[in-house]
Amino acid sequence: MSQLDFSTRHLRYFVCTAELGQISQAAQQLNITQSAVTAAIKELENRLQVRLFERHPGGMVLTHAGRLFLDHCGQILNSVAACRDLGLEQEDVHGEIKVAATYTVLGYFLPFHLQRLAQLYPNLKIHLVELPRIAIEQGLLDGVLDIAVLLSSNVQNPQLRVHSFLDSQRHLWVGPGHRLLQQARVDFDDLRREPYIMLDVDESSDTTLAYWRAAGAEPRVVLQTSSIEAVRSMVGNGSGISILSDTVYRPWSLEGRKIHKITLQSPVPAMSLGVAWRADQDFSPAQRLFCDYFIHRLA
Repeated sequence: MSQLDFSTRHLRYFVCTAELGQISQAAQQLNITQSAVTAAIKELENRLQVRLFERHPGGMVLTHAGRLFLDHCGQILNSVAACRDLGLEQEDVHGEIKVAATYTVLGYFLPFHLQRLAQLYPNLKIHLVELPRIAIEQGLLDGVLDIAVLLSSNVQNPQLRVHSFLDSQRHLWVGPGHRLLQQARVDFDDLRREPYIMLDVDESSDTTLAYWRAAGAEPRVVLQTSSIEAVRSMVGNGSGISILSDTVYRPWSLEGRKIHKITLQSPVPAMSLGVAWRADQDFSPAQRLFCDYFIHRLA
């Protein structure tokens, strides 16, 4: 075994620790011991001959080398997952489908699965377009679109069938050193005076206001933006807080500042992802293949 040989286990333990910032939390999520996580990270650092984390009393902070390595880990783990499915391809399925996706789904979820579908089903041709939900619903009803991948929690049209395959939990995002990180319990009452960075894409601002008001509170919005990276940077820089789903969560801002997640005591609705199609539609083999991939493999 060469010095650089390491397993996907090492990568999974490293990624989980990087995302959560705590070995104890990573061990709990992975359902293993803390010593196993610590040993895997130490072995990984020895093999790479770089320090991946700075150890602090408050947790594990990625070094510059660690942030670079984290970017590669996602690609490696995704490629391994795709390879596991190579024996499941159905090369005899031919066809073309017109697929629409909303901004959040296309930017933060769909690309990996499109690549996976292309590997599994090389004769399936997907024509993809990004559209807002209202335009997608109309396109499905008019027959311009065959199927859509979108935030299913926003779809209420009875003429469409919707199947949710993923519920992405929403958490509070705060920057490093934020006072709320020292509290054992955090709820909406603790957030009333905090500057709030409001994401305004895929109807997220309407959803946000709805669950804030259901909790009897109102966010003190200092900026409303369609840029998730802007939200991430401002939270990381200590300019405000935000509540967003785990689908768009990344542990670091573009400037390399840590983004911490906090679970609120009051319930916050999850962001549901799903596929949608016209209710009276008869599926072609290509449409069925596409839909079944998300319903049966990801549900």
